[in-house]
Amino acid sequence: MNYTARYTIFSILDSLIVVSAIFISYFLLHPTLNIYSDAVIVFSSITLLISHHIMAYFFQLYNRMWSLASVRELLTIGYAVTTSVCTASAMQLLIKQDIYFRVMVVTWLLLILLIGGSRFLLRIAHDWTSFKPNEDVKRVLIIGAGEAGTMLLRSLKRNPSQYLVVAFVDDDRNKQHLKIVDVNVCGTTKDIPQIVEDKGIEEIILAIPSLSKKEMQKIYTRCGETKATIKIMPKIEDVMTGKVSVKNMQEIKIEDLLGREEVKLDMLALSKTLTNKTILITGAGGSIGSEICRQTAQFYPKQIILLGHGENSIYKIHMELSEKNEYTNIEFVPIIADVQDRERIFEVVQHFQPDVIYHAAAHKHVPMMESNPREAVKNNIFGTKNIADAAHASGVSNFVMISTDKAVNPPNVMGATKRIAEIIIQNLAAYSDTNFAAVRFGNVLGSRGSVIPRFKSQIAAGGPVTVTHPEMTRYFMTIPEASKLVLQAGALAQGGEIFVLDMGEPIKIVDLAKNLIRLSGFLEDEIDIEFTGIRPGEKMYEELLNDEEIQEENIYPKIHVGKAICIEEQLLMTILIELEECNLLELKHKLLDVANGKWVISKFSPKTIA
Repeated sequence: MNYTARYTIFSILDSLIVVSAIFISYFLLHPTLNIYSDAVIVFSSITLLISHHIMAYFFQLYNRMWSLASVRELLTIGYAVTTSVCTASAMQLLIKQDIYFRVMVVTWLLLILLIGGSRFLLRIAHDWTSFKPNEDVKRVLIIGAGEAGTMLLRSLKRNPSQYLVVAFVDDDRNKQHLKIVDVNVCGTTKDIPQIVEDKGIEEIILAIPSLSKKEMQKIYTRCGETKATIKIMPKIEDVMTGKVSVKNMQEIKIEDLLGREEVKLDMLALSKTLTNKTILITGAGGSIGSEICRQTAQFYPKQIILLGHGENSIYKIHMELSEKNEYTNIEFVPIIADVQDRERIFEVVQHFQPDVIYHAAAHKHVPMMESNPREAVKNNIFGTKNIADAAHASGVSNFVMISTDKAVNPPNVMGATKRIAEIIIQNLAAYSDTNFAAVRFGNVLGSRGSVIPRFKSQIAAGGPVTVTHPEMTRYFMTIPEASKLVLQAGALAQGGEIFVLDMGEPIKIVDLAKNLIRLSGFLEDEIDIEFTGIRPGEKMYEELLNDEEIQEENIYPKIHVGKAICIEEQLLMTILIELEECNLLELKHKLLDVANGKWVISKFSPKTIA
């Protein structure tokens, strides 16, 4: 129905209701009197009719979508009717110096009933006609009987072809046994397994926006005792801004089950470090490097240099950032370069003169580096030395190297090369004007080397999921969380620190696999888990600091700083020469000795490292 037709129909309908209401009221209260002989009532009806149409225009009663009306629209009708009745009463007082009070009260009630009823009949008709029975409808349990849960219920009821909400649960004791619309609050989260079984629940939807990660983990564990699939309602702010519909359920991600709260950054300190500055990020196409690019861009630097060896990955992050409208004032410069190429790295740093460098380029795969120790040395040690020396030579203000928890007491090549890279950074910090710092953290979920993609592909193939050992544990955090803390640590750097990110509690890899199986819609007995044994170079448990580095206090929430342990520059240069010259058979042993503090030099070479 177009606007003109809608306006005409509502105007005629309301005119009939308004005029009828006041005469019906008069007749009900004075059935023996002639209605039309009372001039006051006639004038009152005319006044009421005119004032109602004025109020209807003012409150926009004729251009609302009444098929989706709510209590707010009913209040609008109340405002319009009350104003109109008061105006007609004032007319009575002006003409007769008296008000037919009872007549006007009954008129008000009739107008609310008839006008409001006529509008909400449209809402009822819309809800009735939109109901489409579907044999495939899923029986749903909503966790959370608050505003978000109610909003979700109403949305699903307007389109019930997919979901049928049969129960609520909420830990608020005051809500137990109450009804929301026509759905009962049947218990608390402790009762979820029993409710799912009794009511044949097929899907559980979490609708508590304020829920902390730890609480979500507890509820998920409870839901995991059932066969129902688990989803989460979109964020309220995304619904309000129109990004998603309230009924667009989201899968619970493995990151949601880490039990870690969102990182809060010192925005002022980061703005001073990054805003309107030139930032260079090595390994910018990698998982961590690309996320550092995204996080850095939010502080509106003047220029971001995206440096990486992989052409395709640098192209992707460059396109992603440069196509965003909010970043039009930032210059994104893609640079294809290898940190092992010392001349090229010096050329780039000297040309762009960055204020801050985040060094994320590295080989990080433990078993792969066990088989290729020479490449680990070239990339992780000498690559780091190249970019660090270039930063020192060009007077870069801050240099932050991304390290790993595997650099602590390393039994493997990858960890050993990263520890030696830390030593290079600490050595430079002793005399350079550049603030050099390293940031250690554990595994990141979703990175290219993460176990998650492998587990997912194994689950998709029907299993088995392979885990090295039932007691194998690792620290985990999300890529955005790690990247934010890297930026924060860089802003705190004074020179020579090894920052250690608070990784929370370590998680058993087998528990991670079980959660992922459950999130993929399977029960644990449907996908087998096989233990393959610890691989070369792997540790059963990871550490973040060794005994000599530990300092109890943290300098910022979730960020600790370890004590700097340096060696003499001449000794470091000698070690680097030996690592460059020793044969492949000796290389691994030499790396582990150096990384673990055994400064045994088999020979002294007069050569120097460029």
